[in-house]
Amino acid sequence: MPIYKILKVNASTTVYIWKVLESESYLSKGIVLTEHCQTRMDGMKSELHRRAFLSIRHLMAEAGYVDADLYYDEFGKPHLKDGKKISITHSNDFTGIIVSKDQEVGIDIEKQREKILRIAHKFTPIEEYRTIANTDALIRKLTIVWGSKESLYKIYAEPGLSFIHHINVRDFRLDSAQSTAEILYHGDSSFYDIRFFEFEGFTCVYAVRN
Repeated sequence: MPIYKILKVNASTTVYIWKVLESESYLSKGIVLTEHCQTRMDGMKSELHRRAFLSIRHLMAEAGYVDADLYYDEFGKPHLKDGKKISITHSNDFTGIIVSKDQEVGIDIEKQREKILRIAHKFTPIEEYRTIANTDALIRKLTIVWGSKESLYKIYAEPGLSFIHHINVRDFRLDSAQSTAEILYHGDSSFYDIRFFEFEGFTCVYAVRN
């Protein structure tokens, strides 16, 4: 199995990353989907999406779960029936999950692309990054900020939460591999630890609520 990385975040939290190389038929072996999830997968026109969907079930198996252990709330946030916390992500050939016994968690994998320069103003005050002259470094940093906010949005999972107005990621160095963040929404404030790493032109960011 091509488990790309297993990262122990702390005593109760683990990140699992999969590189999706196998065929759909291979990934289907040993995986039993609920009727709901089978219907979801059957509706996916993209083979890549179906393969990613199945690979996530393999990651869940690595963490000790089957598909029937997973359910989604009305906001689309995934939950585990035993009460542990889970977050799920996929991007191109990589999928990932983070599972925690007792902490709210979120995870996001993003491909580093120049397109992010054109949309950055929609999710972060771009003037904060004008001092970064190196385009590659700017793409990398903005991808981390976007991934951080995606991870935090997955934790908070409330309609109306704005990346640019309600989520603040503290500035960081690219070599630091970490930051902190705050969500301020409807007068409520919550704080999070952010961690990130880069691989094969991708960025993985995960957030843990303090």
